[in-house]
Amino acid sequence: MVAPPASPLDAPEPQDRLRAARRLFRRFERPAPSPGRTAALHLGLFVLTLLTTTLAGVVLTRGTIDLLPLGFWVFPAVPQPGEWARGLAFALPFLGVLTVHEFGHYFTARYNRVRTTLPYYVPFPMGLGTFGAVIRLKERLFSRREYFDIGLAGPLAGFLVAVPLLIYGFTHLPPLEYMFSIHPEYARFGADYARHVYPPDAQALTLAKPLLYQWLEKTFADPARLPHPNELLHYPVLLAGSLSLFFTALNLLPMGQLDGGHILYGLLGRRIFNRLAPVLFTGFIFYAGLGLFSLRADWQTWLYGGPVYAGYLALIFWRVLPRPWLGLLLAAGIWAAQVAVASAVPGAVGNPGWLVFGLLLGRFTGVAHPPAPDERPLSAGRQALGWVMVVIFVLCFTPSPFR
Repeated sequence: MVAPPASPLDAPEPQDRLRAARRLFRRFERPAPSPGRTAALHLGLFVLTLLTTTLAGVVLTRGTIDLLPLGFWVFPAVPQPGEWARGLAFALPFLGVLTVHEFGHYFTARYNRVRTTLPYYVPFPMGLGTFGAVIRLKERLFSRREYFDIGLAGPLAGFLVAVPLLIYGFTHLPPLEYMFSIHPEYARFGADYARHVYPPDAQALTLAKPLLYQWLEKTFADPARLPHPNELLHYPVLLAGSLSLFFTALNLLPMGQLDGGHILYGLLGRRIFNRLAPVLFTGFIFYAGLGLFSLRADWQTWLYGGPVYAGYLALIFWRVLPRPWLGLLLAAGIWAAQVAVASAVPGAVGNPGWLVFGLLLGRFTGVAHPPAPDERPLSAGRQALGWVMVVIFVLCFTPSPFR
């Protein structure tokens, strides 16, 4: 007579051991969510993002960037009907461009038989009301061409919607009475209000105008109806269009696993791209932190800000180069160069806002591009389209989008 095993996992037959293991570890398994639950999640995130983006449009068209006016939190004034209308006039086209962008990725992935999720919208209770939307690929891409096609499809689709949106905004500018309904105190100055209400050194939140925006403005807008740059936030369609160009350029930054990184990787191949990417990232961080420290800065800036900035540079450059000590040496060199330039040229100032994005690239997504099993070069047509996207990036990008 054979004694029974001390544990079901010690059963002599492999199938018996497998069944026992499944019974014991079933509580750790996570079954796939049902299609209805998945659809409800995507739809719920979209509706919530539509609400937060509409509320953000209310705040933005008031002329500020702040927490959303939910009334029962910190803002006593609930948005008025006219403000809701302006909020929707911003949210619908802005989210429309983001949606077209993500579905460009989605349909191109499905065309290439790559399993992927529907877009996940990311609501946020301040600023623009959203961090955008993302899709998640469920399997690894096989070829350099697939990286290129899927990466390019999103920004190209969004761009093809953002440009007509801006053209519509420029050709349907409201009369000056619209501005006077927001700022009644301007009415007594008429069309010449800007010369009277803005002193030469006035500070206001404005959006920079990339090259493409400037060309569309000169081509399609009626100069008599164009808002002063300080008042652009009151024009929701123009605001949505200009931010759509900004997000197109943001995605086309030629680094890491951003869409622009996939495109440039497809054009150049992994070896050249991964040599070029650290150079581009170094220039990006050099500009972002330029002007934070100089030899003329007070001792409090160096005492309190210096250690934080040194830790930041060490954190993001730790993995940029093959050896950590080389990354730390590069970080020290960048800081020294920033101090030297800012000390020699007092007006040389970068945009510290990019440092947050630099942290995302340097620490989380990475600057290099992962390899593809199939590294064959792109066709001539794809190469031409890729360089067109590089031109689009130049036309849409501005180093300081908010001033």
